[in-house]
Amino acid sequence: MGRLLAHPRLAPFLSIGLGALLAQTFGRPQFGAWSILILALWLGLLWADPLTSRANRAKRGALRGFSLGLGWFTGGLWWLYISMAVYGGMAPPLAGGAMLLFCAYLAIYPALAAALAAALAPSAGREPWPILRALGTACVFAGGWTLAEWLRGTVFTGFPWLALGYAQVGNPLSGYAPVIGQYGVNFTAALAAALLALLTQVSLRGAVVNVSLLAALFLGGLQLQQIRWTHPVGPSLRVALLQGDVAQSEKFRPESLAPTLRLYGDWLSSIHADLIVTPETAVPVLPEDLDPAYLRQLERSLREHHAAALLGIPLTRGADQYTNSVLGLGGTAPYRYDKAHLVPFGEFVPYGFHWFVKLMDMPLGSFARGGFDQPPFVVRGVNVAPNICYEDLFGAQMAQRFRSPGNAPNIFANLTNLGWFGNTIVIPQHLEIARMRSLEFQIPGIRATNTGATAIIDAQGRVVAELQPYTVGVLYGTVQGQAGLTPFAWLASRYGDGPEVLLALFALLLGWGLARPQRGGTHHHNARV
Repeated sequence: MGRLLAHPRLAPFLSIGLGALLAQTFGRPQFGAWSILILALWLGLLWADPLTSRANRAKRGALRGFSLGLGWFTGGLWWLYISMAVYGGMAPPLAGGAMLLFCAYLAIYPALAAALAAALAPSAGREPWPILRALGTACVFAGGWTLAEWLRGTVFTGFPWLALGYAQVGNPLSGYAPVIGQYGVNFTAALAAALLALLTQVSLRGAVVNVSLLAALFLGGLQLQQIRWTHPVGPSLRVALLQGDVAQSEKFRPESLAPTLRLYGDWLSSIHADLIVTPETAVPVLPEDLDPAYLRQLERSLREHHAAALLGIPLTRGADQYTNSVLGLGGTAPYRYDKAHLVPFGEFVPYGFHWFVKLMDMPLGSFARGGFDQPPFVVRGVNVAPNICYEDLFGAQMAQRFRSPGNAPNIFANLTNLGWFGNTIVIPQHLEIARMRSLEFQIPGIRATNTGATAIIDAQGRVVAELQPYTVGVLYGTVQGQAGLTPFAWLASRYGDGPEVLLALFALLLGWGLARPQRGGTHHHNARV
């Protein structure tokens, strides 16, 4: 049966199906651990190849990796179609084609990892793999997979959405996040999947070793979950997180501006809280296009209530330079944060793609960047560090804000508008990503979004309160800031993703050394082409 499933004509279609199943584990933390089992099943296909030629195994591996990626990204990122076809005005066939092409590009990265893992693995046969070669094969896969994921999150500004580590926020492997970050969790999950897959290739003795290593991996994560690297600082803050549920089709229409300004103006003028946070571009026009009294009245009301607010609004910086920004109102000094990591096509146009943008009708398409180490907004002595939309996908960039101890964040505040993508799985997927950032730095996160997920996350990455998506409302809560540095925060603030990349490279080189056939050794395979 296994030989039949691994048939070269059938395996790519099975890989697409397994990739589609893998996509369903993201945004559903209760099923996150299934991502490891699904990846192990796919590795069973990858390593069931009886070909003896490394070049041929690499070619088949690349095809199976690409097929997995195509199912994985199409099944998990299909909501990109909504932004292009429904709100971007692109013709549906073009939007569908663009989405599939993007997913095919992303699938190149698991294809690279699969080609490497297939080429360096022993060919399948009736005899079990020697335990050292099997463990070397597992290290090769975990290291190669992690490097491929890092490249996916870096090349062309990066798109690390659906990275394997994010699916682990609800299981013991998340304990590694404050030590080695998301890519490190990615590595442990890939290693666990490889150890599981090898159970079909090794002897009974080898299976005992594999199960023991799996147990150690998960028990290590459980133990690390008990360590607190940060400690409470300052008074707990009463927060109010606003969710306006302004329809994306109406958000930038001139006739919709007055109701939007009234909605957020009433909230900001009447709510009693230490910190009020609006979604991204809650005010969708530049300050010079507002009634001059609007922002002044908000500032006056906040000071009367001894409150502060973070307001999402576009701003200008010099001639013809626009920024996707956050204004701090009610503080002791003027405050401004400019988004640093911009979204391709939505906020800047990559070189050579202006023709593509012309196919859509999307406003506010060209912004200037802010710096990665901008200071926090200080509320009652607590450092609140804003970030905008998908900036929180990049842990090493967020870590730059910990370089100066006096400016180190005590609370993350994410301002987001996911209305571009409809009421879809994108909302819980993004919440899962925000949970990983709190796990990495062991500081709480608050999220104010237009349509969801508006939520409060504690320093252990747990969601303690959340508004129902696609409703109009205010989420009230109390948040205790945290001070201190996790090992990941210390390392990433100085060396970026370097330590995690070195871990993956070390595993890759170690695995390559162990997976090579021993000179003079005899290991017979019933190889069939």
